[in-house]
Amino acid sequence: MHDRDSAPGRRGLPRQTGPSPVARRSATIHRFMVQVFRRYFRRHMNALRIAPWGLPAVPRNGPVIIYSNHPAWWDAAIYILAADHFFPAYESYAPIDAEMLRRYGVFGRIGAFGVDLHSTRGAADFMRLSAEILSSPQRALWITAQGRFSDVRERPLDLKPGIARLVEIAPESTIIPLGIEYGFWLERGAEAFMAFGPQMSARELLELSRPERLQRLDGELTKVLDRLSDDVQSRDPARFRALLEGSAGVGGLYDGWRRLTSAMRGRAFDPSHEGRQP
Repeated sequence: MHDRDSAPGRRGLPRQTGPSPVARRSATIHRFMVQVFRRYFRRHMNALRIAPWGLPAVPRNGPVIIYSNHPAWWDAAIYILAADHFFPAYESYAPIDAEMLRRYGVFGRIGAFGVDLHSTRGAADFMRLSAEILSSPQRALWITAQGRFSDVRERPLDLKPGIARLVEIAPESTIIPLGIEYGFWLERGAEAFMAFGPQMSARELLELSRPERLQRLDGELTKVLDRLSDDVQSRDPARFRALLEGSAGVGGLYDGWRRLTSAMRGRAFDPSHEGRQP
């Protein structure tokens, strides 16, 4: 996604090959994979938490662009779970590395589309496919706008220029920043944290130059991440709303012994770290 690339519809763009992401997406497979990711998340993570101040204002009409930072592999799962929870009326799509899509083809059936992140042609493909997706008011495009794994504390965020160009191909869209962070609190599994920022209209952003747009998008996401980080560092669950929770405790023989000891003493067993000890 580079500024020098030609915009969709201009001469010189490569022709699309293979089925479009819209044609490949299967609502049935998507519903199944949401359940798979929900179970997988609960098995390996302790909780998915959202800050109440960061609940999204879902637009009533028009396509939606959600852009975020990119701290970890788990971001894809967060997208899938957040889209199902907060944007169920929208068909959600997301670009991923083309090589990754070749290895995990099922993602193409739930809205992922492959992009060569290291070539001019890949940038052109991204813009063309994004234009197709955002041509419908009932579709959402989720983007890790840094284009690479980055530490949540990195400043500036160094967003890819392509995010600032999307409003040109979707002037009726709404743009929403999403901050994501991970951390370990008291349990064995990690905590995933998220918060959405105030929405912006594409027409509002079109009044700015591309560099000014990119700066505005970077600044809005940075504000979300800074506020979210303050809440995460507090280690206070009361600052969050749990969307999904995993299984507390260590498991295995250790929790088996604790469970047996609690039963022998006539106590209810609480496997959490702060639970009553047997």
